[in-house]
Amino acid sequence: MRLPVMPPVKPMLAKAAARIPAGMHYEAKWDGFRAVLFRDGDEVLIGSRNTKPLDRYFPDVVEAALRLLPARCVLDGELVVAVEDRLDFDRLQDRVHPAASRVRHLAETTPASFVAFDLLALGDESYLDRPLTERRAALAEALADTPPPIHLAPATTDLEVARAWFDRFEGAGLDGIVAKDPAGPYLPDERAMVKIKHERTADCVVAGYREHKSGPIVGSLLLGLYDDRGRLQHVGVSAAFTAVRRAELVDELAPYRLEDVSGHPWAHWAEAEAHEADRLPGAVTRWSSGRLSEWVPLRPELVCEVAYDHVQGDRFRHTTRFRRWRPDKDPGDCTYEQLAEPASYDLTDVLDAR
Repeated sequence: MRLPVMPPVKPMLAKAAARIPAGMHYEAKWDGFRAVLFRDGDEVLIGSRNTKPLDRYFPDVVEAALRLLPARCVLDGELVVAVEDRLDFDRLQDRVHPAASRVRHLAETTPASFVAFDLLALGDESYLDRPLTERRAALAEALADTPPPIHLAPATTDLEVARAWFDRFEGAGLDGIVAKDPAGPYLPDERAMVKIKHERTADCVVAGYREHKSGPIVGSLLLGLYDDRGRLQHVGVSAAFTAVRRAELVDELAPYRLEDVSGHPWAHWAEAEAHEADRLPGAVTRWSSGRLSEWVPLRPELVCEVAYDHVQGDRFRHTTRFRRWRPDKDPGDCTYEQLAEPASYDLTDVLDAR
């Protein structure tokens, strides 16, 4: 492979903001795997955000790239999987499997798409130093009328359109809005963009915690919500604490600590079936180091308020942000009913917004 921009390349990143800034280039924030796609003739390489190769897991995207993309190009974008009319991150994660036979099967049953939103190189030319306006124009021309599963990400410079997208696109499983400097170059591994994500709050039961990798302090709180059958379901974690706060939490949680897990609502996590169901807090995944993190069970009596941005199925999609303890709340009132559900929006309409 001989391209003007060679792998590995870490993609340009974004920093969080509370509001959509004015005077920018706006795109939807996709809920998938960030990917930099390299094509040089018959060779295709797909690099992840941390530069690990993804092409072996997405042979359907590799085939589409060979069939639909310019012969020599480097594109920044997102790998996504859609189920019916919305993005499904769980199904996307399933695509990363060690068995080649399983990879081939999933490529047929849950095919992926590549949504391109930036151009790093085309032909013999590097576009890294060119302003976004030039990169976007060249990308749009290169992908004009390109059919699925390759998509050109919708973009606008109209702030009111961006605000409307922020509200509507969530119903199709998207995360929010990304704002970019129209005159800015492409800056690998720098936080040169702005991301604006949805944030809501929920009251959750704290039913356990994991210790931090640095020692016997709290690494993350394990959160639960009661379903309509009165079962406490593990829905995610809250983990962004300072070292001092992690040590303080050990003392605060000590009165609720259980030495015997048998009476805990999540006692079944000690059974093999729980591992197979992939519902364990800190369970081994294909993205982790391979070590199962043990957890400390707590009496499910503490309630905390957390901020979350997105719900995927019956869990928080990302790590939540701890806001405060809620001693005034009854744990039994921490149910799924409090979670906001965005109005449904067809993913096809999002992609047609280009």
